[in-house]
Amino acid sequence: MRPTRGPRPTWTMFRARPNTPRQPDVWILLALCLAVSLPALFQAGWGSGMNRSLSRTWIQKIRYDEFLAQGDKSAWYRVDLDSITDPTLTAKFVQSHCDAESQAFISQSVDKSNWLLNQIWQSLAKRFLSFFYSQTDINGMLERGSMFVLSRDQWFSLTQWDPTVQKSTLIDLGAGDGGPTRTLAPHFQTVYATEASPAMRKLLSRQGFEVLPIDEWSQDRRYDVVACLNLLDRCDEPLTVLEQIKGSLEPDGLVALAVVLPFKPYVEFAADHTPKQKIPFASRTFEGQVQELQKILNQLGFEIVRWTKVPYLCEGDLSSSVYNLNDAVFILKVGDSVLNCDVTDQ
Repeated sequence: MRPTRGPRPTWTMFRARPNTPRQPDVWILLALCLAVSLPALFQAGWGSGMNRSLSRTWIQKIRYDEFLAQGDKSAWYRVDLDSITDPTLTAKFVQSHCDAESQAFISQSVDKSNWLLNQIWQSLAKRFLSFFYSQTDINGMLERGSMFVLSRDQWFSLTQWDPTVQKSTLIDLGAGDGGPTRTLAPHFQTVYATEASPAMRKLLSRQGFEVLPIDEWSQDRRYDVVACLNLLDRCDEPLTVLEQIKGSLEPDGLVALAVVLPFKPYVEFAADHTPKQKIPFASRTFEGQVQELQKILNQLGFEIVRWTKVPYLCEGDLSSSVYNLNDAVFILKVGDSVLNCDVTDQ
């Protein structure tokens, strides 16, 4: 729910939140939320003005739900290739579309957003818990705001792998509640994850993923695939993360990198919400920033194998059933010049 700085899975470099309070019982929280929030709502008044506002919001939501069910979503996947000046980059583009798995996530999100009592409860609980927890922790505790990046078909279209063959190891950095991780997990023998939020780490462990400390995942381990999905704009040191990824790959390993463009960094656990390391972008368009990101990745020793554009989908609320952002997804490998170069020379 990035358009309003809503829930996004967050992973930070060495800034995990200290002394996170113990999660209280959910039923106690419900009672406290109702006790604290309902009087305030009644004081504010559920008069005709508020009723009109709610009615307008609900009508807009119904219209958007109709689009989500039957509308043409090709614009979510469209790229103006004519504006990209590098022919090698355009040649590596893979056109994606809203397939059955993507539509299933959208339909599920619409259904959940229409559970009125559940949405009211989550809204009240979120208001109360925000005094004590981060937004990501709240999403983990309430099990809300799940994300969707790639379908399985889109993954195999980008990697050109045989779906019947299992690879050895995958690590998903900043895995959130594990939604995107679950999409890839069946195709790997061992799956690791990292996550800064304690509530999200519990969800990941509950699903059987081995959660590694965020400052140890790159030590003494090598991975066939490192998934870094919508993490660079949410971490303190994105360039350091990319360097760690490069050093953690098997010789023929791949990186699945997803970046929301235009790039707007926001670090949840930083006091001023700005990262220590900044990635410079001059362009303000999706296509322009894709070209700039290619140059940055090349400078860091990566080579783009294939790339696509997909919507970064997030479960919605009473206002909107689904939130989406423009996601550039790259499959990367370490460049041949880096593989043939001695570390000390670099």
